[in-house]
Amino acid sequence: VQLQASGGGLVQAGGSLRLSCAASGRTFGINVIAWHRQAPGKQRELVASITREGSTNYADSVKGRFTISRDNAKNTGYLQMNSLKSEDTAVYYCYARVFTTEYWGQGTQVTVSS
Repeated sequence: VQLQASGGGLVQAGGSLRLSCAASGRTFGINVIAWHRQAPGKQRELVASITREGSTNYADSVKGRFTISRDNAKNTGYLQMNSLKSEDTAVYYCYARVFTTEYWGQGTQVTVSS
């Protein structure tokens, strides 16, 4: 499975961005799609995840501001980010789990200016 992330960029505080994660290859059986992020000098952290059935999980820091979704027919996951804050600045990584195997996409930079 290959994951292609897109949608990052520079945005002012309070603005919005939408990240996309397109999966290709042997996509049958992708259970979990998730987004993680890593800010400079910090550990990578889970931002949000969604199962194939649509169950979602969010980090406390993004609840109410970010929404994760997926289109199973297109093998694509999305992360809608609203009310962005400077502390959301990080490299965002797409993640997928197929049964017990984990896959990571390349990161996409999100920079929020205050």
